[in-house]
Amino acid sequence: MISVKHLYHDYEGKGSFAVEDVSFDVPAGSIYGFLGPSGSGKSTVQNLLTKLLALQKGDVSYEGVPLRDIRPDFFNRVGYSFELPNLYTKLTGLENLKLHAGLFSVPTEDPERVLDMVGLADAAHRKTSQYSKGMKQRLSFARSIMNRPDLLFLDEPMSGLDPTTAARIKAIIAEKRAAGVTVFMTTHNMYTADELCDQVAFLNEGRIIAMDTPRNLKLAYGEKSVKIEYADDDGGAFRSETLFLDREDDRRRFMQLTEAGRVETVHSQEATLEQIFMRLTGRGLS
Repeated sequence: MISVKHLYHDYEGKGSFAVEDVSFDVPAGSIYGFLGPSGSGKSTVQNLLTKLLALQKGDVSYEGVPLRDIRPDFFNRVGYSFELPNLYTKLTGLENLKLHAGLFSVPTEDPERVLDMVGLADAAHRKTSQYSKGMKQRLSFARSIMNRPDLLFLDEPMSGLDPTTAARIKAIIAEKRAAGVTVFMTTHNMYTADELCDQVAFLNEGRIIAMDTPRNLKLAYGEKSVKIEYADDDGGAFRSETLFLDREDDRRRFMQLTEAGRVETVHSQEATLEQIFMRLTGRGLS
């Protein structure tokens, strides 16, 4: 669906690249995550892919059509949710969605239904200047799906959302993927990326430093260990141990405890995406 080859961008034209030699492919009907801290170049890449920034060097194509040859009607197929919601604050939530829907030359969603999907039905007739940060973020997301896009760009979609609301938005994103929508998502939230993304790319100082499925990254950089809790010899207090299953002694210890019926819980100790990023860069995602 999306092919990016050797993408560069220099805001000042002085050889200091915000994005440097970035290449990746996004298969149709998948969720592709750009994972990195603020200032790593995630939003710059997204803005280049959507023509919000002019392409300086490199190639971007959609279904084999170069970005430079993309016609304006292509954007009838595209939805975009910004990290910092850019809403008309003197209009209500419903009025914002109706105004946005009028920009497209394709059938659009019922705005009241979309507001209900994101939990804003009760605030439909309230001016968005009165919305909280999380409500504005939800409205921005709602706006991104108004034109029934088959290509969705999401910039930090969970920013400012409480866990319950975030779960609602994640469910909608997963439903869109199941319906064949291609999603390109930037985030510094490792849990969002791990839960939703089919593939992730770690971006650091404008360059991709690792790229694979979340599972493969964790297998490649994680430790093959388990944390077990088991009853003491006298059946009283519980103890815990971390055992590395690629070590013969630890495997034997694990089998002894298991066969004795003393093991109460077992937890795999795979690395998190945050830990992998820190291992590769020496810095966190926040």
